Amino acid sequence: MEPVRLSKRLAELGICSRREADSYIEQGWVKIDGEVAILGVKVLPHQKIEVDRRARDAQSARVTILLNKPVGYVSGQAEKGYLPAVTLITGSSRWVEDRSPQRFNPSQLKGLAPAGRLDIDSVGLLVLTQDGRIAKQLIGENAQTEKEYLVRVSGEIAPNGLALLNHGLSLDGEVLRPAEVCWQNDDQLRFVLRQGKKRQIRRMCELVGLRVTGLKRVRIGKIMLGHLPPGQWRYLRADESF
Repeated sequence: MEPVRLSKRLAELGICSRREADSYIEQGWVKIDGEVAILGVKVLPHQKIEVDRRARDAQSARVTILLNKPVGYVSGQAEKGYLPAVTLITGSSRWVEDRSPQRFNPSQLKGLAPAGRLDIDSVGLLVLTQDGRIAKQLIGENAQTEKEYLVRVSGEIAPNGLALLNHGLSLDGEVLRPAEVCWQNDDQLRFVLRQGKKRQIRRMCELVGLRVTGLKRVRIGKIMLGHLPPGQWRYLRADESF
């Protein structure tokens, strides 16, 4: 087999993201066959890779935050006068029912980035994380984590519209992965997706004659929005995973 970059190998092993791996290598925290690795080095599958405890301690200190994003905030960088969702992460906006033992510190905002997006006019569960492993799991190239939405619509759906929403639509020249879509009541659909194209649900609905009037994300993987109030947040606990 061909050798691969050490950072890529560490990411493949699920130890950290490539970016994090480069940082650990630069700090001398990674060894190959007992020798301290250098940035850019390549490894073969049989070679022994060791990661210093300091790297693992740094990883365990990283936080992942679950936010109930309200309307009027963008997921990432500020745009067109709208504030980014990360500005909602303050000590006073932490949910009082958060059972995590972690204490809020403004340093936790450094490197905190959304793992996925919600449009300005969409609400619900938004994940912000410092952990590259979680970001890769949720938005990496091969991410398959389910995301569940409740979607209010208006208009008259095409005769075969529900079947097409489940499988048969294309966006940006690409056939969409199969989805799970069903009616919750007369004007609300439940969507479960395993991909995340820009404004995907709104565009899917338009293709079958519907207009989205409200969109709420209620689940990502095994994590439910639950009773988390709008504009408030909590930590992802050590006993939780996506």
